[in-house]
Amino acid sequence: MHTILQQNELKGFLDEKVILYNQPKFIESDPIQIPHSFSEKEDIEIIAFLTATIAWGNRKSIINNGKKLATIMGNSPYDFVMNYSDDDAEKISGFVHRTFNATDLDYFLKALKYIYTEHKGLEHVFKKHEQPFTLQPAIHEFKQLFFSIPHPLRTQKHISDPMKNSAAKRINMFLRWMVRNDNTGVDFGIWKGISPSILSCPLDVHSGNVARKLGLLKRKQNDGKALAELDTSLRLLDKEDPVKYDFALFGLGVFEKF
Repeated sequence: MHTILQQNELKGFLDEKVILYNQPKFIESDPIQIPHSFSEKEDIEIIAFLTATIAWGNRKSIINNGKKLATIMGNSPYDFVMNYSDDDAEKISGFVHRTFNATDLDYFLKALKYIYTEHKGLEHVFKKHEQPFTLQPAIHEFKQLFFSIPHPLRTQKHISDPMKNSAAKRINMFLRWMVRNDNTGVDFGIWKGISPSILSCPLDVHSGNVARKLGLLKRKQNDGKALAELDTSLRLLDKEDPVKYDFALFGLGVFEKF
């Protein structure tokens, strides 16, 4: 454990990095730019969810494919989802990002339609299952619901399950986008019913390596247990807004090769 002085120094160092990276210019090189081209709540959360789902691999290709998704949906994601049927399958044929293909996208669109039609939308589902200090069980419940209608088995792998010890990086990133209001216009903060204090950091290779170098994380794997450990460390630094440090960890790793 850090001494108090070290902890204060570390907090000061990371707070400065948050200010540096949690700025509108961050949007230009990040997949968050895709939902930023929309203004209606449902449009933002649907395209954000789909963009976060494909957010692995090369950032340029994530952004290009996120734009492709928006174009396929006629730049009206909510409308497209609510009216989606098998007749529209042709519009999405050929879409592929790594192992996420048109079969997966077809099911994702049907599942989203089901969630908005029968379960009051994405925000409602996560809010319903939140725990006092964490959203990780809510991600598990969301996955159960998302795949509760007939679906291709292959598609299940595209949503992680924290109850199976996954760090669920992409869905935690999506939740950061929706819940956290940073007053600088990067994260959206459009889900007012969920507190940013229960968010978890999107843990990946970059943020994990930086967290280990700074002594915030000891566990070697980037899994659910590591995420719980990182949550504990970041909440000691800021219990109200712990995932603001995602900007610091990511920025240090990607931009500064820390």
